[in-house]
Amino acid sequence: MNIKPIKNQTDYAIALKKAEKLWDAKPNTKAGDEFEVLTTLIEKYEADNYTILPPDPVEAIKFRMEQMNLTQKDLAHLIGANRVSEVLNRKRKLSLSMIKSFHAHLRIPVDSLMR
Repeated sequence: MNIKPIKNQTDYAIALKKAEKLWDAKPNTKAGDEFEVLTTLIEKYEADNYTILPPDPVEAIKFRMEQMNLTQKDLAHLIGANRVSEVLNRKRKLSLSMIKSFHAHLRIPVDSLMR
């Protein structure tokens, strides 16, 4: 096993190629152990260098609506029909009470709604 820290983009690309080759390695084998260590290093590098921002609040709401097979009408009881339309069409920003309501009823993480 010849694994070293991932310090730059070149090291990262090499690590990804090596991990791809080891993808089907069986656990608790030399190759499996190498894959496990390598993926840990890759995850650390990605966490340090590729920040993933929370989704846009409106997109988070639309995504959850799609997941739950909901329509704008289904959300009217939460904040009112007009407000739902205004929020989804980006004509109104979410208020704190709207954020609380969407979080409680749709289980959307608060950080996704507050961006």
